[in-house]
Amino acid sequence: MKISVIIPTHNEQDCIQSLVRYLQGDHSFDLVSEILVVDGGSEDDTRMLAEKSGATVIPSKLKSRALQMNLGAGHAQSEILYFLHADTFPPEGFAKSIVSSVQSGVIAGCFRLKFDISHWFLNLNCWFTRFNLNTFRFGDQSLYVTAVGFREISGFDPKRVLLEDQEVIKRLKKVGDFNVLDQAVVTSARHYKRNGIIRLQLIYYLLYGLYRLGASQPFLWRKYRQWVKSIRE
Repeated sequence: MKISVIIPTHNEQDCIQSLVRYLQGDHSFDLVSEILVVDGGSEDDTRMLAEKSGATVIPSKLKSRALQMNLGAGHAQSEILYFLHADTFPPEGFAKSIVSSVQSGVIAGCFRLKFDISHWFLNLNCWFTRFNLNTFRFGDQSLYVTAVGFREISGFDPKRVLLEDQEVIKRLKKVGDFNVLDQAVVTSARHYKRNGIIRLQLIYYLLYGLYRLGASQPFLWRKYRQWVKSIRE
């Protein structure tokens, strides 16, 4: 079995080249058939750096993570799809772990989470990602899914601008087993540094609570834009 790595991007020139080269340098990279960078109209050198590193760049007319990941899945040639954020680095031997998990019979799964800085509150949140409960699923944990399973649920909901990972995992669990692997991805804490660690995590909790109460995507997006400072502001 082979893996297609799908990375949605928008202005990720500071991350994308190091991520692609990191993936290529992993000892299990022979199980990866392609790295697809789906770019949502970057205004920096993201696309050029991704191509220079050996990734295939797919332009997206819209900047929407759900739409970009669906577009990447439509181009993918492998039996397993692996969705990965541009600022997240999977553990050593990630491809072997993913293939072994799928071969055991699961339809999808993710890794545990770790941040690139140590802070007691972030560490506490990461500790809970070992549990196979949707409440503790974060998009930065990455997501692998069989291509067949992804097509069966019709992919990510294109109307989702926030919490698209939470929603798609809920549907995946209805059609097959979901696994949380013991290893952890390492993701950037850059948004926490910009917004304040505890403040940002409490905002995420609130947005998730509103989502569970049935708040609309436009409402959640307005609140996100109101409360969260972009790293590029």
